[in-house]
Amino acid sequence: MKKNLLLAAVSLVALSAAAPALAADLAARPYTKAPAMVAAIYDWSGFYIGINGGGGSSHATWDFVGVGREGSHDATGGTVGGQIGYRWQSGQWVFGVEGQGNWADFSGDNQSALFATRNRTKIDAFGLITGQVGYAWNNVLIYVKGGAAVVSDKYEISALGGGLLASTSDTRWGGTVGAGLEYGFAPNWSVGVEYNHIFLSDKDVTFAGFAGTERIRQDVDMGLVRLNYKFGGPLIGRY
Repeated sequence: MKKNLLLAAVSLVALSAAAPALAADLAARPYTKAPAMVAAIYDWSGFYIGINGGGGSSHATWDFVGVGREGSHDATGGTVGGQIGYRWQSGQWVFGVEGQGNWADFSGDNQSALFATRNRTKIDAFGLITGQVGYAWNNVLIYVKGGAAVVSDKYEISALGGGLLASTSDTRWGGTVGAGLEYGFAPNWSVGVEYNHIFLSDKDVTFAGFAGTERIRQDVDMGLVRLNYKFGGPLIGRY
């Protein structure tokens, strides 16, 4: 019995002495490099759809052809509508095309300098078809735009007492230029502000029952707030 205990003790001592040497012979744990950091950047490419709203003012000048100027007025009011478009991004440059349609209520009038009447102009709708060129700082985009515009107009001549004497409506084509700032605040969503100017050529307008023609000149200025949803992933990885 004593002999067995002595052998067991000697064996434990031998194993204890050999353990450090065995540990030294084990292969060292391999070093794993940390993954590279990936920075997310906003991608403005893709189709988008949105809504807009704001206000505007149309400056109208009426001339009675062959007689003289009757006067001018500003037709002001609000507008709401929507837009749909497509953008593609190359580096920090962003290019796009867009169609926009709005309901509007820009109205105003003035007393004629030639007759005992009031001349009234109202824009009740407009559309824009434009191209865009922009520059992006990640999720912030500034851009300019330009293209064609179409405006739905109504014209009225009233007596000074308020009675309607004549009215007509017209669709006018012209050009538009503008600029905007847009901010991508969430995946696929962006909000922006935009200014547009619509310039319309002089238009000769004839009212039924009146001898003579009114030459009406118009231009429009407006400011809009826009909210867009872009289809597709808005973020790409950059190492």
